Amino acid sequence: MNKNSRKLTFLALMIAFNFIFTSIFRIEGMAPISSFMNILAGIIMGPLYAFYMALTTGLLRIFILGAPPFALTGAVFGAILVGLLFKINHKNYMAMTGEFIGTGIIGAIASYPLLILYTGTNSKLFWLMFIPKFCGAAIIGIIISIIVLAKLQKTNIFKTITSYFK
Repeated sequence: MNKNSRKLTFLALMIAFNFIFTSIFRIEGMAPISSFMNILAGIIMGPLYAFYMALTTGLLRIFILGAPPFALTGAVFGAILVGLLFKINHKNYMAMTGEFIGTGIIGAIASYPLLILYTGTNSKLFWLMFIPKFCGAAIIGIIISIIVLAKLQKTNIFKTITSYFK
């Protein structure tokens, strides 16, 4: 199997894991597994493939599970920032900071106009509605990432898969 086929296969696996586990392990209004998967994808695959994973998973959740459009805004900004910040300095804490800022803050703020369209109402309180939930999900995802990456990054398979995306 050539390098591009391996990259696409791994991307498909990440999308599948993200879709399944985010759907199963969630707290109402929060998707901490999505944050964990964003961090994992950004570190392993980089910003572009992490974005593809978050976008595809969000669209699947919307069209198959009937999730609201916040499934997109809550994931794509974090995935991009995780990949970019990790690519710049190769430090896990920077990737996790990218998830917190991208999902917890930018994603929450980007959800405001969608909420107005989705509900048909306009309230100034909507600005604050998503920040606690998105930040909470990002923090839980970061904690899971710290635990998992501490072991995973020491394995040969992690190093092999990461090498496909360099």
